Amino acid sequence: MTDSRLYESTAILNAALEDADVEIATKRITDFITDNGGTLVEVNKWGRRRLAYPIKKKFNGYYVYMVFEAPASMLPLLERFYVLDENTLRHLTLQLDPKLREFRKVRAEAQALRAAAMAEASNKM
Repeated sequence: MTDSRLYESTAILNAALEDADVEIATKRITDFITDNGGTLVEVNKWGRRRLAYPIKKKFNGYYVYMVFEAPASMLPLLERFYVLDENTLRHLTLQLDPKLREFRKVRAEAQALRAAAMAEASNKM
C-alpha cells in the first residue's frame, strides 16, 4: 500500500432491512474496502437505534462502525460507494489518529478492570 492511513467510518443503514440483508450490506461495505486496497482493523455493529431526526423518511437506523487502514486515494471511491448504495442512509469517514486509538484501547481496558473490581466487591458482600 502506498502511504496508508488509519480511518474510521460509521454508516447508518436502513433499519427496515432484515438481519440477513443487514449482514449482506455490511459485507458489501467491508468487501469494497478490502478490494480497493484497505485493511480492516475493527468492525462493530452497534445495532438498530432511533435517529435524532428523520433521514429519508426513516426514523430508525442500523449503525455499523469500522476502523481500517487504506490509501488516501481510496476515500473518494468509498464516498461514492456510500452515496450510490441504496441501503445507506448516512455515512461519515474520518482519519483516525493512532494516539486516539491507543487512548481508547487503554480506556476500555481500565473500564473493564474497574467493572471486574466492582463485581468482585459486590460478590464479597
